[in-house]
Amino acid sequence: MRGRVSRKTVSAAVLATILIISGCASTGNVAPRDSLKDASTLDVGTAIRQANADAQWPAEQWWRAYQDPQLDQWIERATSGNPTLAMAAARVREAHEAAGIARSDLYPHVDAAMSVARKNWPNNDFYGPGPYADTTTWDDTAGLTLSYNLDLWGRDENNAERALDVAHVRAADARAAQLDLDTNVVRAYIGFSQAFALLDIAQQTLEQQQHIADHARRRLNGGIGTQLELSQAEAPLPEYERQVDIYQEDIALARHQLAALAGEGPGAGEALTRPALSLATPLPLPSALPAELVGHRPDIVAARWMVAAQARGIDVAKAGFYPNINLAASLTQAFAGGALLSFLTSKASGYSFGPAISLPIFEGGRLRAQLGAASAQYDEAVDHYNATLVAALKEIADQVVRVHSLDTQLDASGRSVAAARKSYDLANEGYRRGLTDYLNVLVAQTQLLKAQDGQARVRAARLAAYATLTSALGGGLDDPSNGPEQTALAPSRHIGPLGRSSVNGPK
Repeated sequence: MRGRVSRKTVSAAVLATILIISGCASTGNVAPRDSLKDASTLDVGTAIRQANADAQWPAEQWWRAYQDPQLDQWIERATSGNPTLAMAAARVREAHEAAGIARSDLYPHVDAAMSVARKNWPNNDFYGPGPYADTTTWDDTAGLTLSYNLDLWGRDENNAERALDVAHVRAADARAAQLDLDTNVVRAYIGFSQAFALLDIAQQTLEQQQHIADHARRRLNGGIGTQLELSQAEAPLPEYERQVDIYQEDIALARHQLAALAGEGPGAGEALTRPALSLATPLPLPSALPAELVGHRPDIVAARWMVAAQARGIDVAKAGFYPNINLAASLTQAFAGGALLSFLTSKASGYSFGPAISLPIFEGGRLRAQLGAASAQYDEAVDHYNATLVAALKEIADQVVRVHSLDTQLDASGRSVAAARKSYDLANEGYRRGLTDYLNVLVAQTQLLKAQDGQARVRAARLAAYATLTSALGGGLDDPSNGPEQTALAPSRHIGPLGRSSVNGPK
């Protein structure tokens, strides 16, 4: 008898082994094709190498370097009321809840159901003259079911990890949105300040031209001037008045833009007064660039988390090639033909329990197609990360070149303004004394206006370059600890190719 049982046991084990082996469908060597770029291997170029210094990464409130309390208050106001940031925060909450849903698949599920129905039994040829003919009874049922997926190959575990990685992506996206908002507010505020500076130049030029016209009028009335001189002096006045109106319009529009960035109506910007920006902060680069850049820029951090999420997606797809076991149990209680809720005291109960095994055998290539799609999505995430990293280094290098150029331009524009003012003063004084004609004054004044305009724009560009470079370095909103581990950026090795487990075994 024992021998017979042993043979049956061996036969069952052999059959189970054959089924499991046949159920492990072949992956067909489907795998990702692309790989992550190593930031430390990229050639950063001469501009970054020459600018490299042992500097700190940007502080979280980097805009305080402008030393303008009104700017500080407005960024705080924009942060608390901007609808774009609110949407980003909502997406983070949604992603965390989705991760919770995926995580729930790792635990046993217990469900209960109860049905209470009032039933009328007919008396006809179909039912016949049975005991319930032409009566009305209560049919009550209740059941309790339990199910638990053993998750031998980590499908549910990796799916939960993937959902959590996506939540990290959304969190990094929210920080990127915050950085964009901070930078846009600073740029708009700098444009607001520039409009005031250009308005000053236009008003000063208009006043100078009005003085020249008054002087030409006095010369004509005194009999030493001509009508042509007066006409030449008065001709530019309408254009200078138009320039004043243009910059006044720019100031009003800048107030509207700053109000919109704060998530408020246009009227909120009317309280903004003239900016008082001052930037004496040098612009060195951190010495660890670019190796640590991947942990400081929110968009790169988000791209890395997406790579990790898609790597887990490959693990989920691979787990589909292997058998799965689900433990299930149920308990039922039913009673028909009695009073309401009589099933609670009835002995008509039943139960069931046992494992359910699923084996992929012939699936028409569906599993390989799913794995191929997951591998392609991983490659897409890798390529997006690589492109983001390259674009970040380009942006930094561009800003370094721009900062150096603006430093040179600022010095040149200062010398240009000084020379143009001296030329204008000489021409104006000569005209007042009758030593030269008005044409020399007009030429000198045009040169001075152009030089002053250029200097104001270079100063504003220099202020904006600090904001752009700081943003390119991550803006102080991220830390390398916020990113995924290096080992999470590749698919797990716990499942080998062609249906063979690796040395690590299943999770």
